[in-house]
Amino acid sequence: MTLTLDFLPQTAFAFILLFARTGAITMALPGIGDKMVPSRIRLVFALALTLILYPIVSKVFPSLPATPFGMITAVVSEVLIGLAIGFAVRMIVSALQFAGSVIAFQTGLAFAQNVDPANGVQNSLFSTFLSVLSVALIFATDMHHLLLSAIHDSYLLFKPGSALPTGDFAQIAVQTLSNGFRVAIQLAGPFLAFGLIFYLGVGVLARLIPQVQVFFLAMPLNIMLGLTLFMLLLSTLMLWFLDYFGEALRPYLA
Repeated sequence: MTLTLDFLPQTAFAFILLFARTGAITMALPGIGDKMVPSRIRLVFALALTLILYPIVSKVFPSLPATPFGMITAVVSEVLIGLAIGFAVRMIVSALQFAGSVIAFQTGLAFAQNVDPANGVQNSLFSTFLSVLSVALIFATDMHHLLLSAIHDSYLLFKPGSALPTGDFAQIAVQTLSNGFRVAIQLAGPFLAFGLIFYLGVGVLARLIPQVQVFFLAMPLNIMLGLTLFMLLLSTLMLWFLDYFGEALRPYLA
């Protein structure tokens, strides 16, 4: 009596496909996929997530292709789907970063910059602060469970081995980008109104009293009022963003 292990190639193929998609999503997601997070931690997280999901979604994987080209095509397709989902979620969070740039410009702090841990580049203080705060609130409010559900449901919406849904991903990307820009302008709306009123008042003051050094008077006053307005509206802005974040993830949930 001989013992055969015919199931091992199919199991290894399914595990590789699962790791390809979850790894690509993990590398692109905000928070765990940020530049400041070591790559080893991201790889370990992706591997652990793969081990957890494998017993749940192993039945949706196709059979082992007969040619190496078929295997490579399947792996590349899974990586592209994972990157599309991960970067779509990152575009959702980038709306808050854009709103922070607008707020920094309106409050006169656009030139005050530091390193953004999410992207590893110089960014305005407001953008960096809102970016870090958004990730912290996503984990604090357990909304990262939606991200885990989206990873699981992606195997129901985009089954491995099927044709790559380029049209659907392009439509979702355009909608996510346009909605993110709209929400960013809405979040920065009070500061846009504040900047318009403030600089209009400064202009009228300069015309009425030319002897006043408007620049030295306006800059500290603009920063002080802008920080005060930001302090008063911060909780409302973040609650608005969390509602938008939950709604924006609906297309990725089955």
